Amino acid sequence: MSYTKVNYRDVDPVGDGLHFLRDALDCEELGVSVLDAEPGWEGMEHDHDDEGEEEVYLLVDGEATVTVDGEDVEMTAGDALRIPPGATRAIENGETAST
Repeated sequence: MSYTKVNYRDVDPVGDGLHFLRDALDCEELGVSVLDAEPGWEGMEHDHDDEGEEEVYLLVDGEATVTVDGEDVEMTAGDALRIPPGATRAIENGETAST
């Protein structure tokens, strides 16, 4: 088969509405995650330096702030943000539910 398709709602969340799709899509080098965040949700600060993985956050709906290496980056629906592996990052949801 030349493609793999999955709906994130069919993948069990790992916690707090976070769906990891890497295994469900049979990805070898790409991780894809979807987060349905309630108002006020806050993620833990982390980086991916050990794995060498960059991340791209795409805000589909709502509002959020991503803190990258101590700098707050405000995001609105439609914004995409690429973060290199060694940069620390943490997501904080706004006052409305977001995806």
